[in-house]
This record gives sequence, structure tokens and C-alpha cells, in this order.
Amino acid sequence: MARNTDPKCKQCRREGVKLFLKGDRCLTLKCAIERRNYAPGVHGQNFRRKVTDYGLQLREKQKARRTYGILERQFRGYYKRATRQKGLTGENMLRLLELRLDNLVYRMGMASSRSQARQLVRHRHFAVNGRTVTIPSYQCKPNDKIEVREKSRDLGVIKGAIEARDPGSIVSWLSVDKEKLHGSVLSSPSRADIPVPLNEQLIVELYSK
Repeated sequence: MARNTDPKCKQCRREGVKLFLKGDRCLTLKCAIERRNYAPGVHGQNFRRKVTDYGLQLREKQKARRTYGILERQFRGYYKRATRQKGLTGENMLRLLELRLDNLVYRMGMASSRSQARQLVRHRHFAVNGRTVTIPSYQCKPNDKIEVREKSRDLGVIKGAIEARDPGSIVSWLSVDKEKLHGSVLSSPSRADIPVPLNEQLIVELYSK
């Protein structure tokens, strides 16, 4: 399985915002953005360049890719699927990304980061509607039930993540039972229900050229 192996903190510094790629560490003073809020590299602190429209679009696309942990070919595939759906292409694309199984595991608080959620899914720790799913990109739908498999309920990394997660941070279109270690997709999210600091229209403009 192809994956991005770039240092996570450098990815956040390059985009200039917290992408929460390291879970709880991103909430502490150890976060790279807190310590070195400038682009990585020897010229990071003194780097000055007028940003073009293309540059803005590219950075927004890279920010989205890195947030969800997706490589270019797969990300472009989501864009193409979004163009075939009714409604705004940018919102459709974000909705598809949010309904990925690894993202839902992270949103429900059963993993401290999306990369950790992806690994847990690959290692057969989660089931959707009673069926074990090992594909992180599995597209869930409203009314789907996501649960920790019986043999994985004592796994420390899952219990620790769900105990550490603030219940108020769970998005409104998901329901979670911390005791039974399962959750459900209540509805398909609207743009207002997706808490990611992205301007998806810039991504659409980049790909539509």
C-alpha cells in the first residue's frame, strides 16, 4: 500500500497550519507549529516570494491531501467522482473524504490520528455493519454502524484514544458509544458540518484547468 512517508511535522510547517497528523502531540507545546512556525529547510525563515493564484490553489490541494493522508492519484480520483455527483464539486469531494472509514474512526475518537486509524483498520480491528473491513478508503453511508471487533476491545491504543477524546469534539453527524466502542453515521455531512480549514473551491479551480 503506497503511503506518504514525509515527516509529519514538516508537512504541517510547510502548510503553515496544524494538520493534526500526530494526534495529541499537536495539542501540546511540542507541536512543530508552536516551536518553529516557518517553512522547513535552510531558507525557511527568510523565504519570501509573491504567491501566484496557482500557488494558492496548489497549497490548498496539498493541505487537503496531507490532512486526509491521501496520495495524488487517489485524491484526483475523489475529485473526478465528485464532478459526477449533483451539487457543488468541492463539497461533494470533502463529503467523500469524510465518509472514508479511516476518517470516521478518527472522528469517532477511536484513534488519535488518521494515520493511526488507517493502521488499525488495516490490522482488522474494525467492522462495518458486523463485517470486518480492512480497507481504509472504504466508503461508508448514512446508518452504517462502525464498531471495534470483539477481540480488539481491550486494545490499549483504542481505549486510550477514546478516553482522551473530548466528547464535545465529536461531529454532529456521528453518534458514539464510548462504553460499547461503536458508533454510527447519522447522516451525510454538509459543508458546515465538516471542521477542516480548507477552501475547496481553490482545489476545484486547480483541477478544472
